[in-house]
Amino acid sequence: MEFVVFIGGKVDHPLTIDPSVWIFDERKVDLNTYFDLPRDEEDELVKYTKAISKQWDKEITEGSEPPKQTNNNTIKYKRQELENGTFGMPFLPFINNAKPQDHVSEVIVETHDGKQEVYSLEIVKQFILKFSHIGKPLKEDGPVHILFGDGSNQENPIKNIKQFTMK
Repeated sequence: MEFVVFIGGKVDHPLTIDPSVWIFDERKVDLNTYFDLPRDEEDELVKYTKAISKQWDKEITEGSEPPKQTNNNTIKYKRQELENGTFGMPFLPFINNAKPQDHVSEVIVETHDGKQEVYSLEIVKQFILKFSHIGKPLKEDGPVHILFGDGSNQENPIKNIKQFTMK
């Protein structure tokens, strides 16, 4: 089984995604708490721009601070969190990077065992791709599992994902 996922079809930029590197990505979400917490629906780019602007304003008015030294306890804690956590990645940034063509309204989700399911593009934009369970990659039935944005299929995710085809 391949441990990459493909995004293709009617897109400007077909993508090959390697979920094994997502553990280091700051966009990952902790699936132990993700569906229990209220989420802000604000666009990620808007949030990022606001945070950078706030930091810029602070440095202009107060001056910049040298980076603070972190102690080893923080690093060990984060390592333990990564080694024991269950994580997922929002799928929307990957869809945006692939740039679906204007007339795309559906996405075919294909699994390694040949099954295909069709979802609307709006539903696919809400997908969370689970890539880690209790600190381990999903080698047996992965590389990713699909969780719906509302968490309704947490107990029965779509497994063995091979590719997404925009149509």
